Amino acid sequence: MRNLLRRFISDSQGNFAVMGAGCMVLVIGCAALGVDIGSIYADRRKSQSAADLAAIVAAGNLGKAISAATATVTANGYPASALISVEPGTYTPNAALAPQARFVTPATSAANAARVTLRTETPLYFARMFTGGRSHFDITTRATAASTAVASFAIGTRLLALNGGLLNAILGGMLGTTLSLSVMDYQALIDAHIDAFDFLNALATRLDLTGVTYDSVLSGNVKVADIVAAMLSTQQAANGLNAATAALSKISLALAGLTTTIVPRALIDAGPYSAMTVGSKPKTGVSVAVFDLLSATGAIANGTNQIAASVNLGLPGIAAVSVMATIGEHPQGASWMAVGMQGASVHTAQTRVLLAIKLLGSGPVPVVNLPLYVEVASGTATLNAVSCGRPDVNTSSVTLGVTPGIVDAWIGNVSAADMTNFTSKPDPGAATLVSLGAVTVTGRAHAGMGNTTPTSVAFSYSDIAAQTKKTVTTTNFTSSLTASLLGDLSLKVNVGPLGLPIPGLGPAVTGIIGGATTSIDQVLASVLATLGVGIGQADVWVSGVRCDGAVLVN
Repeated sequence: MRNLLRRFISDSQGNFAVMGAGCMVLVIGCAALGVDIGSIYADRRKSQSAADLAAIVAAGNLGKAISAATATVTANGYPASALISVEPGTYTPNAALAPQARFVTPATSAANAARVTLRTETPLYFARMFTGGRSHFDITTRATAASTAVASFAIGTRLLALNGGLLNAILGGMLGTTLSLSVMDYQALIDAHIDAFDFLNALATRLDLTGVTYDSVLSGNVKVADIVAAMLSTQQAANGLNAATAALSKISLALAGLTTTIVPRALIDAGPYSAMTVGSKPKTGVSVAVFDLLSATGAIANGTNQIAASVNLGLPGIAAVSVMATIGEHPQGASWMAVGMQGASVHTAQTRVLLAIKLLGSGPVPVVNLPLYVEVASGTATLNAVSCGRPDVNTSSVTLGVTPGIVDAWIGNVSAADMTNFTSKPDPGAATLVSLGAVTVTGRAHAGMGNTTPTSVAFSYSDIAAQTKKTVTTTNFTSSLTASLLGDLSLKVNVGPLGLPIPGLGPAVTGIIGGATTSIDQVLASVLATLGVGIGQADVWVSGVRCDGAVLVN
């Protein structure tokens, strides 16, 4: 036995067979690496391409994302079961966010992106001996694509008629200075348009900010004088030396030395372009009338300060008008103009106006002193939809949901303290309308009108190109505000110890107010429009729309 073992150990026959068997295992392993792993990588690229295409198609058809992605997957030679998931979500193109944090599902607002997960199989050949006999290898690929459907829009109230004296008094009061512009100057400012991002670039230059984002420019405290100066440089660069440039120059000089500041974000919300570096410019057009931008700046700058002015509009039945106005804060985080996707919104500011109107009387009542208080709550416009006309952009459209601010009006005794107390609404007592010595007439009336249901307003591409302003009126606004107040007016004739009753005194006062209804409405409309709000109305306009096809993002 010992000899047999010694002979086996010393025998060298068959060594090559043993070595050959060992090398064959190595050859098969190399073949597995060269063929199977190469096949896996090739199929992974093919699967990733299919996932990319499916994500792009799904993001471009978010209303039918699953069916669109499924059709794309099957068209690329994979079974529908290979599509594991299609997740609509919100993609934020912000370089400051980590790539994995830019896509959020479910969508935080309106979905603008889709993530597709695909699982495919690659057959194994030589590698089966290392995988316990498994005949395939699972490949999981994922792709995210986002579509761009963005609009720029604003809310306010148009000036139906220009009155230089009224505009100088109100706008000057809002800006904290004295203005002496003509009607022609104001018309030039209304007609002149500048690009909002050109304005922000000019503002950054004036503030000596370089290499920062638009968000940085919008979030700081900036002097109103610097904002108007940036408007002036933008207007001059865009339109040259014309009447609007001269008018803005006058305003800029009038603001020299003033230290009032605002946060520009209350003016413009740059939306998805907030993270862009100053100096770069998005494709979306954001054109804005210089006067609209100026008026909004004044409204924001005013804060809760009171504007006091006497104006003469030359209206029938009115001897004099004294105006006191206060503008409340914008809703938190709100702006007057926005660039955004579905769900973005803009707001007007809460506004209070107290008019002391002296009405021309007749007979025993020479003058009626009418204290008219009007409060307009914040109005809102929300971007409900952007319909992208592909491939013809001229068929694109935008839909806004608009709710004008609710109006609350009084004839009564409202104090200056009531005007600045935005924590509560005034509940005034009766005011003295007529004073004839021992005989007085007091009165009180209240009217409220408003609609809390948004009205859908559609803008065609031609409306957008022309920046057409459309007016939304509250559904229960069926008559003039003054007429509504007259319907609720309660008068009381007070006769002192030495006074004598005057027959028909109450009806005479009512008749004088009623005869001046149209003029009173005009005063209200003119003053409120100068402040950027309307009586139960809101003007909205869309200044630009951008519809890009879906693209892969990370």
